[in-house]
Amino acid sequence: QVQLVESGGGLVQTGGSLRLSCTASGRTFSNSVMGWFRQAPGKEREFVAVISWSGHVTSYADSVKGRFSISKDNAKNTVYLQMNSLKPEDTAVYYCAYGSSARDYGYWGQGTQVTVSS
Repeated sequence: QVQLVESGGGLVQTGGSLRLSCTASGRTFSNSVMGWFRQAPGKEREFVAVISWSGHVTSYADSVKGRFSISKDNAKNTVYLQMNSLKPEDTAVYYCAYGSSARDYGYWGQGTQVTVSS
């Protein structure tokens, strides 16, 4: 079992920044990954970014490349999503996920709301 606790969402104006955090606890493995997904009202959940457990490998959705940055503090088992130059279309509930690979996430956080006002 893996538990994920997210924090850091909120309301921000267009062009602003937010940083999301997700701390993992429980039975984690060194060959796993942690990712961020988001779901806007009326839309399907979509991939945002992923990072390897070591923190050395990252990948991003095209829609956030150059604006978002994923990183990991290995000592704290915490993944961060730094979101800059936010746009209204970034408004969504953001979910942290833990999995054995970027295609297989078995554990999800509770979600945190990010709202970008125009």
